[in-house]
Amino acid sequence: MLYDAAYIALLERGLRTCLPDWDLPGDAPVRLLAVSENATFLLERPEAPLVFRVQRPGYNSEAEILSELAWVAALRADGAVHAPAPVPCRSGAALSRFAADGTEMLVTAFEYFPGVPPDETGDLVQWFGALGGVTARLHLHARAWTPPAGFARRTWDWDSCIGPDADWGDWRIAPGLGREGIALLERAVLRLRAITDAYGRAPDRWGLIHSDMKPGNLLAQEDRLAVIDFDDCGQGWFMVDFAGSVSALEADPRYGECLAAWLDGYRRVAPLAAEHEAMIPAFVMLRRIQLSAWAATHSETPFGQVAGGGFAQDTLALAERFLSQHA
Repeated sequence: MLYDAAYIALLERGLRTCLPDWDLPGDAPVRLLAVSENATFLLERPEAPLVFRVQRPGYNSEAEILSELAWVAALRADGAVHAPAPVPCRSGAALSRFAADGTEMLVTAFEYFPGVPPDETGDLVQWFGALGGVTARLHLHARAWTPPAGFARRTWDWDSCIGPDADWGDWRIAPGLGREGIALLERAVLRLRAITDAYGRAPDRWGLIHSDMKPGNLLAQEDRLAVIDFDDCGQGWFMVDFAGSVSALEADPRYGECLAAWLDGYRRVAPLAAEHEAMIPAFVMLRRIQLSAWAATHSETPFGQVAGGGFAQDTLALAERFLSQHA
């Protein structure tokens, strides 16, 4: 799906037909916020701005979206995390829909949270300490929460992340890898299969995760850190949440400091066994390869446009180091 200017305009027109479902006029001021897995729009109004998410076709079903919203509501109700509340339609329905080029588009609304991504505050390491605590509270909640009947979310395991039929596509088509680079990553992929199979899915290491708490999905305001965009939440290894948080930061000079701060913040809230901490490098490598596939299959997004040669070279360097440490 190419999110070019014409397609964005088509989505905006469709979104406007849904605004009356929230008692809003179809000509209300709407502007594009971001294009990532989905397209999000901001509707500004004096009483309270709203964020509308137009779901990418074929990514999450209606049942999966309703399950996402159920977890967000439970997290908020239990005080486990600061997250924007889903805003239902006036009928009480959780979402609305419109047709674009014959495809049904699903629309959800959320309250608007102020703040900026932590990497724009100038002290990313400090915020990773706060994020560690947030992540621990999410994991504690996931272990204790009983999902409602019909709860359905995707699974983030080796197959769905970097396997032959991975959800985000084939990492081999990522730009800048070359034949030798692909061969190197093939070795890393096979090693990751063996490591994750051995690690297993016991309840102390596997459960419901956000999976994408990168700085762009966090909002820092004063001393509060809010989490947005649960669209990728699903069943996975808990330590994948750290890997998701350092997406595209794996080669950053601050990586080691961010990891140390995150671990400290996590352990201030919940225990973390050494065997789980030891898995973090493997999950970071897995996520980096998965992210390469996402960049290749989402080339119209800002990240997809910049994830070229430099990103690929860093990925290969990370793979060399990973294989040398996990022979």
